Amino acid sequence: MKILIADKFEASGVEALKAAGCEIVHEPSLKDDALRDAIARSACDALIVRSTKVTADMIADSPNLGLIVRAGAGYNTIDVAAASNHGVYVANCPGKNAVAVAELTFALILALDRRVVENARDLREGRWNKKEYSQARGIKGRTLGIIGMGRIGQAVASRARAFEMPVVAWSRSLTDASAAEWGVRRANSPREVAACCDILSIHLAAAPETKKLIDVDVLNQLRPGSYVINTARADVLDYDALARIARERNLRVGLDVFPSEPETGTASIDAAAFDFGNVFYGTHHVGASTEQAQEAIAAETVRVVRAFKDTGQVPNCVNIEMRSPACCQLVVRHFDKVGVLAYVLEKLRGAGINVEEMSNTVFAGARAAVAVIRLHNRPPEDLLCALAEKKDMIIKVDLKML
Repeated sequence: MKILIADKFEASGVEALKAAGCEIVHEPSLKDDALRDAIARSACDALIVRSTKVTADMIADSPNLGLIVRAGAGYNTIDVAAASNHGVYVANCPGKNAVAVAELTFALILALDRRVVENARDLREGRWNKKEYSQARGIKGRTLGIIGMGRIGQAVASRARAFEMPVVAWSRSLTDASAAEWGVRRANSPREVAACCDILSIHLAAAPETKKLIDVDVLNQLRPGSYVINTARADVLDYDALARIARERNLRVGLDVFPSEPETGTASIDAAAFDFGNVFYGTHHVGASTEQAQEAIAAETVRVVRAFKDTGQVPNCVNIEMRSPACCQLVVRHFDKVGVLAYVLEKLRGAGINVEEMSNTVFAGARAAVAVIRLHNRPPEDLLCALAEKKDMIIKVDLKML
């Protein structure tokens, strides 16, 4: 199997892929047309990326490509719809950067509270101002509001307990039972979280339904002097509304992600885009950028590729249809010999019935097997009878409506 790695990737991961028998092409600076050409030229079976965008034309021009792995948690830089249309698996590495992002979240919270940057700046410029910087609030007993309780949100909640902070949280999937398990109070909406917290921390995945979910209505619920932390994705937060409300309510803001971030490691940026008034700290979208997180992500990427290579299965696949279009399930218990499945499938084809999913399990001794075939239309009775009458091939036929 040939793999193109079009981004930075840990050396341990490269070596593990080679040890698995993969041919590796590692070109971490590939972007845009150069990436499209490299995918087509290399005829790669799998593509590994981190922040590099993978577009529809790259996928369409690469018939050999069967798997795209995002070496990270999100996958919004990959055209998943185009991959699905061309039968290309897309997988990610969820949760492997959770600890790193949670650590940065608390680094920002503590830095905002103690104004660490201003302390250091004044010292470097020869100013001693203990009177000013002694006025920290402290975070013990202050309510942390978490929006998004995936693995990162859970990791943040776990660390909040060590700081003796009560936690209120909202997530679409959060239930009373899971909230109790994680030691948080469940809110009914992001608006409710903002209204009752001192520090709002955002941990949502980028998706159409989360785009600017943290909007002016949510931000307007924050009390004056509250903190806002975003180490998730820029798309989930209305930055224009945040800039205005931060000034009006004297909010302290800590951000790791921004709209229109440069795609390169170093670049010039417009400083005006970071004017949030009062106390603002920003980091360079480095939430997952610890050695521990990157090693864990590399190991998970290797696991995904090896499974695909060895079994055809793809762990963490994000573009499998969750609700099958099949309306019925045909179960064919048959003798394990040449031509049986071909006969069944030919009968279905002749009736104009599409196979949506299919599996065939062989019993010990390889004398018999069971084929489970999910169909988009119900087969007519004469087709079922024709299958059942093939006693030299078929033991029993059952049909179940889904």
